[in-house]
Amino acid sequence: MNKINRVVIAGGGTAGWMAAAAMSKVLGKAVSIQLIESDVIGTVGVGEATIPTLLTYNRLLGINEREFMAATQATFKLGIEFENWKEKNHAYIHAFGITGKDHWTAGFQHFWRRGLDVGCASDYGDYCLELRAAQKGRFAHMNENGLNYAYHLDASLYAKFLRTMAEAHGAERIEGKIVDVAQDGESGYVTALTLEDGRVIEGDLFVDCSGFRGLLIEQTLHTGYEDWTHWLPCDSAIAVQTESVSEPIPYTRSIAHDSGWQWRIPLQHRTGNGLVFCSRYQSDDDAIKTLMDNIEGKPLIDPRVLKFRTGTRRKHWNKNVVSLGLASGFIEPLESTSIHLIQRGILRLMRMFPSDGIKQSDIDEFNAQTKFETDGVRDFIILHYHVTDRRDTPFWRQCAGMDIPDSLRHRIDLFRETGRVFKMSDELFAENSWTQVMLGQGIMPETHHPVADVMSEEELVRFLDHVKTNVERAASSLPTHQQYIERYCKAAAM
Repeated sequence: MNKINRVVIAGGGTAGWMAAAAMSKVLGKAVSIQLIESDVIGTVGVGEATIPTLLTYNRLLGINEREFMAATQATFKLGIEFENWKEKNHAYIHAFGITGKDHWTAGFQHFWRRGLDVGCASDYGDYCLELRAAQKGRFAHMNENGLNYAYHLDASLYAKFLRTMAEAHGAERIEGKIVDVAQDGESGYVTALTLEDGRVIEGDLFVDCSGFRGLLIEQTLHTGYEDWTHWLPCDSAIAVQTESVSEPIPYTRSIAHDSGWQWRIPLQHRTGNGLVFCSRYQSDDDAIKTLMDNIEGKPLIDPRVLKFRTGTRRKHWNKNVVSLGLASGFIEPLESTSIHLIQRGILRLMRMFPSDGIKQSDIDEFNAQTKFETDGVRDFIILHYHVTDRRDTPFWRQCAGMDIPDSLRHRIDLFRETGRVFKMSDELFAENSWTQVMLGQGIMPETHHPVADVMSEEELVRFLDHVKTNVERAASSLPTHQQYIERYCKAAAM
């Protein structure tokens, strides 16, 4: 391949416009950026909940947070509450940030675990500022990034916001439906896309944001798909928006049902709702009834049923096509990782941008890094399903009894036997995330690190009480989530 001068993005939505905004801002003066999308086809909203990494992405692009949040009707998010996952009528929160104070040899959970033996430790979440602020419905920016947070946002409005930014930096939007893909006869590289009206859009590098169908990465290049439904059996989702009936809470709710789970995401102007379920155990009609019986507020749209297959492309970069978003694979949005994986793919491509021609070594490195990252997210999601006391329905019995990846089995055994979690370099979920979810799902470490025994019982009591008191004081001092939104980023009325 010769020098890369023309980048063509096939598809819009969140993935397409995130890519266009980043590439046009950084490379817009050196490379032409064209994005093809059709208003007729529309887009699928994967999710509206994010994780803290989106703050980094927005800052890299120079996005003003107040303007972004007002434009996307966003609220703040401090974590996710999991209801009925370990067992019915049980709930825990996976919060952002850290819990307690670690020692360089061992995480805080080891001191907390000894505290249980001594009888001086309360719930693990009592030592996490983000968790207690979420429970109290409070939020504010704090000095020195004292409160870790993400956003609930309207994904369609985020795409619109990014489109304005991308076009300001020279990206060109082309309205049209792609009907044909041309390839080089020798190399198989994609050379051009033909639109329904006959226009031909040529390019050097193509970014596939065409959704589940994977127009370029799969339908054209036949890259192949690694199916994960034997670990993540849910294959359907229903989405519906409802009117807000109360002030938005600063966390996402994930509510387990008989054959899947329901999300509830509070925005400033509405609430996003959905049900992810397994069609083997629940029909579409019954799933719609389950969701509609468990929403609050008047529905604003008719419920939509989406079908998917969890898994990932065998290559995310193949020849001169890079896939992002749903075109690259699908991991259900249980931990709000959809937008994060789009972001990571974009940043990885930017760092490896093949300005002087595509190199196989770049492709191989890109795919290796992407596989490592997606496998880690996959394992974290499987953890929620597999480690459960629920045996009340065929779905939950299947999840509890299934074989799991060796990488996840090792993590579970390590934590159960020693209380340890080791984070690999560049891995998404940190030690505190694994600890919170494993404890929340019912895994209690059998022992603790000996460094926790260095403290006397009196010292341990004072240490745990000090952490808990400071967390409680800080959380109670914050304004309510709604009060902070009103004065910081209130959106215009819809």
